[in-house]
Amino acid sequence: MKLHFYFLAAFLLLSLPRGGDSAPPPFSCDSADPKTKSFKFCQKSLPIAQRARDLVSRLTLDEKISQLVDSSAAIPRLGIPAYQWWSEALHGVSGYGRGVTYGGAISGATSFPQVILAASTFDSRLWYRIGQAIGREARGMYNEGQVQGMTFWTPNINIFRDPRWGRGQETPGEDPTVVAKYAVAHVRGFQGDKYEGGQNGHLLASACCKHFTAYDLDNWKSVDRMEFDAKVTQQDLADTYQPPFKSCVQEAKASGIMCAYNSVNGVPNCADRNLLTETARGQWGFHGYIVSDCDAVSTIYEKHKYVRTPEDAVALALKAGMDVNCGLYLKKYTKSAIQQKKVVESQVNRALNNLFEIRMRLGLFEGTPSRSLYGNIGRADVCSQAHQDLALEAARNGIVLLKNNANLLPLSKLKTGSLAVVGHNAANAYVLRGDYDGPPCQNVDVVTALKGYVHNTLFVQGCSNAECASASTSSAVAAAKEMDYVVLVMGLDQNQEKEDHDRVELGLPGQQQSLITAVAAAAKKPVVLVLICGGPVDVGFAKNDPKIGSILWAGYPGEAGGVALSQIIFGEHNPGGKLPMTWYPKNFVNIPMTDMRMRSDLKSGYPGRTYRFYKGPKVFEFGYGLSYTTYSYEFKQSTPNTIKLNHLTGAFHAMDESLSSNSSSIRALSVSKIGADNCEMLKFSARVGVENIGSMAGRHAVLLFARHERTGEGRPIKQLVGFESVSLNPRQRDEIEFVLNPCEHLTTAKIDGSMVIEEGYRYLVVEDKEFSINIVL
Repeated sequence: MKLHFYFLAAFLLLSLPRGGDSAPPPFSCDSADPKTKSFKFCQKSLPIAQRARDLVSRLTLDEKISQLVDSSAAIPRLGIPAYQWWSEALHGVSGYGRGVTYGGAISGATSFPQVILAASTFDSRLWYRIGQAIGREARGMYNEGQVQGMTFWTPNINIFRDPRWGRGQETPGEDPTVVAKYAVAHVRGFQGDKYEGGQNGHLLASACCKHFTAYDLDNWKSVDRMEFDAKVTQQDLADTYQPPFKSCVQEAKASGIMCAYNSVNGVPNCADRNLLTETARGQWGFHGYIVSDCDAVSTIYEKHKYVRTPEDAVALALKAGMDVNCGLYLKKYTKSAIQQKKVVESQVNRALNNLFEIRMRLGLFEGTPSRSLYGNIGRADVCSQAHQDLALEAARNGIVLLKNNANLLPLSKLKTGSLAVVGHNAANAYVLRGDYDGPPCQNVDVVTALKGYVHNTLFVQGCSNAECASASTSSAVAAAKEMDYVVLVMGLDQNQEKEDHDRVELGLPGQQQSLITAVAAAAKKPVVLVLICGGPVDVGFAKNDPKIGSILWAGYPGEAGGVALSQIIFGEHNPGGKLPMTWYPKNFVNIPMTDMRMRSDLKSGYPGRTYRFYKGPKVFEFGYGLSYTTYSYEFKQSTPNTIKLNHLTGAFHAMDESLSSNSSSIRALSVSKIGADNCEMLKFSARVGVENIGSMAGRHAVLLFARHERTGEGRPIKQLVGFESVSLNPRQRDEIEFVLNPCEHLTTAKIDGSMVIEEGYRYLVVEDKEFSINIVL
């Protein structure tokens, strides 16, 4: 969003009814109003589309225009209250946006880990449960009168392409398969669907997948998202930027999409009919509403200079398929655009039909909410013990152990007599929440949690903040010399990385590195380094320093982050998270953030991006993560070693060419020609045996990659094709079945964006084990 509306508690208390009670939620079709019986749009037995059309047909032009912005006006003569489209719930019901208020009967909501850390669990069922919990808390707050709109602009499913992006923390990481699966699981949970899918038409809450599309730069070296034109190849759109949105529409059945600020190849996203209507609605079958990012309609004219007048911007956005404007442009200029014959009223009607259908699916046109499908959800469901336990589970399972020399961790609860805790992030509970946060149910900082294990704990701040312009090194060194063990809690905060603020460096800011090194050198035993940050940092110095025995990455772990870290440090939980993004060296900043290419170009020295294409040194790999135990893997013989597609080729008369003329001898088959039914029949199972051969129970993610026998010509180095989170006791075994579809998991994107299956070998890879599959055309 362009604006951050995080309301101060004092303002909230003044704006809410006294005595801790909130006003009742707004709704339409009150049975006590005699006019209700005459309105078809209030007749629940009718199809929602018919009800929405009836409502729109009753509106005057001015009333219609008043509904095209995020703060939609009330229409008293029809019993329709004002509506706020803008609410946020990225990792908990948020204080951002305009639709949520805190300070009444409900003063906080469960603060789950920021998305980047939840993603490191590689646990889609956990993502679903988190989405479900947030959706339920949102509905509970609505029923208590503290939410003025049940449309929430979440999740952020952009690819974390560049490690400097300030909003990378909001995403599930750099891999399109992970991001797509996160979108499906989270949206289904949030909207009230089953984990396996299947809607009943009713929405627990409305999710909105954002930011469509190729949006991953905010404000970098004076390059601003409001006017940035992302130059993206069709190849990269096909296999990187678009798949998460396609899955969000087709599998998750998201009820909302947000078009992004930036242009793609010269066309502003919110003015791109090919993107919003032809692709999302036409090709993917999207049925819901499309909202602009805040002020993104105005930027079509004011920033991108794509049109000559504000009316032209409004006309293009409506014609492209956008339905509601976060901002005021449609309110100001739609009527004059109609008068200038740049817009026809039927285009406004189309938008309103989409908008009112969503509000009806949310049950906001069914009379008193207490009698609706979700009317029994209330304040007891917000900050429930089950949800707080889930927040702790997510934080514990997401935290990643990056280094553990000589098994320094876990520390012994009995043998640790004293502990020094150093770092600006150690006593700061707020920093654990990340951005797009809301007031948590409770928030325990790391120092307080660690004191529960070691009474003799000494805290030294070290740096006053993440910038660390100066450090109190002498006091930190003195504490390190005195105490048995040292835990340093360092990293970034929202002043270093956030919306509208990208990083320009990848190292730890200011004096952090020198402070860490000095403390480690002075300590009696190797120290533990905890990193609180969303984006990756180059900590190669710590990785290679023997006096730094262990490194933990905790992302922004939410309200339970302090407790989760202490439980891991003292062995009450075995870490099993794995990195959802590559950690690059400091000199990666020499690559312009504006270069959107995923694939490397070694002739020009461009190394590419993400584990799929990056050809350069790494601090830590995507998917890297250690454990307090050890696992072994094996591919089961039931996994097929040959996939025969030659029985399909006769129907197509000829093979497709592969990626370039240089590989014309490589035969390939077009996925579009194979067809959905044949693709479904080609599915097969890859079975992987997993055993915990260590001495401690643990939960960890099993990641299945596929790599092509040929490299170059735009093919990924490898590609994640499946993942599963499993729990195993010592010496316990399990078998994981990965269902693979060659049309999805073994394809290659051509330069024109079409997907093909090439002949030849693919290698399935889990850790150090490989299994070869021959594709026969």
